[in-house]
Amino acid sequence: MEIKRDLLDKGAILQRDKETYAIAPHIPGGIIFDSNVLRKLADVADKYGAKALKLTTAQRIAIVGVQEEQLDAIWNELDMDKGSAVGLCVRSVRICPSTAFCKRAQQDAVSLGLELDKKYHGMELPSKFKMAVCGCPNSCTEPAVKDLGIMGAPKGYTIMIGGNAGVKPRLANVLLQQVPQDEVMNIVDKIVEYYKNNARNYERLGMMIDRIGFDIVKEEILK
Repeated sequence: MEIKRDLLDKGAILQRDKETYAIAPHIPGGIIFDSNVLRKLADVADKYGAKALKLTTAQRIAIVGVQEEQLDAIWNELDMDKGSAVGLCVRSVRICPSTAFCKRAQQDAVSLGLELDKKYHGMELPSKFKMAVCGCPNSCTEPAVKDLGIMGAPKGYTIMIGGNAGVKPRLANVLLQQVPQDEVMNIVDKIVEYYKNNARNYERLGMMIDRIGFDIVKEEILK
């Protein structure tokens, strides 16, 4: 079934019943500092007869089972950005509690992850692109199976590229280790730019690496 362009623009995902839709407001890193946001989500879900509220793997809260004619009104009342849950773009950046909350964290993944999300969320790319940041090697956000994974360690961050937990799982390649926090964004810029310029349509980063060769990709990103 062809998906209407205007429904994609409204962040609406057709459900199994082929009649209702789910929407997922953007919640960067899954962190809510104002509890009134939760009340608003619940009130809107009740008002429009949603079938469920669903915590997603992308750290969002989806409102599930609403009618097409309700979408504009729902978004107007929520007054929240739409989560990039479909399309060829950067999805929400997964972020662990890190040094903001977690006693095991070794790096400030929350500040870094929110910075990444602000810059990249929704950016159009040759294929969908998933990022994850974690504050220690426990890897709660699973960076080793993301297109771009950033893992905190005692002496900085390990940056991994090309992971994928999809139909054909692939572990990421380690690009760099012991990267200081203030250098991470510059490296990510180079990774994203290289991917944008060299990937084929619908080619995930890991697929591109396998086609070109990791040693070549690494050299060209870091030169």
